[in-house]
Amino acid sequence: MLRLSAFFLCLLLSSRAGSTTQTNSTPAVALASLTDPAKLATLKGERAANPRLQKCVYWLAYAEEQGEKPEAVLDESAKLNRTAGTPYAGFVRWGLLENLKIAKDLGLLTPEGMAEMRRVKSATITKGQYAGQEAEADHVIPRAVCPELQNQVMNLELLPASLNRAKSAKVTERARVFAKELYEAKLLSERGFEAIDKAY
Repeated sequence: MLRLSAFFLCLLLSSRAGSTTQTNSTPAVALASLTDPAKLATLKGERAANPRLQKCVYWLAYAEEQGEKPEAVLDESAKLNRTAGTPYAGFVRWGLLENLKIAKDLGLLTPEGMAEMRRVKSATITKGQYAGQEAEADHVIPRAVCPELQNQVMNLELLPASLNRAKSAKVTERARVFAKELYEAKLLSERGFEAIDKAY
């Protein structure tokens, strides 16, 4: 009985230690982990990276609430995951700042929305014609056309649920331009770029 009590006490203390660590995480440290290319490369399954977008936007919005500049936080996160100064870091920075703007425009950064995104859930839109819908993570370059980009945070953006589900796998002009930029930065294979170009 005494051994069993000691076992449960250890479990309780370890769970509390884990939750404290999570609470004490800084935006830069959290974003460094969420955007680490080595970790993203190990994700399994379709849309495995999608929930990370909501959490990235949460941390950027939280940092801004605390008086930090999102740009500076992203620069620090790139240093922490050793991508600073690379094209990869530049695209991640651009993509996440764009998503922070989208989140503001859609009214996602309410206390309720922030809580949802922290729990890696889709936040509810509170502004504009799509108010009441959830904002989902969508691939700029369709996953069906270029699977190699499906788990790249830089290829994700927040979109009202109805628009996301109405989309086809068609490659838009915007997606083609983006693909060309990624290819020139050596972040997209020649085979991937040819598939996107062919689908355009």
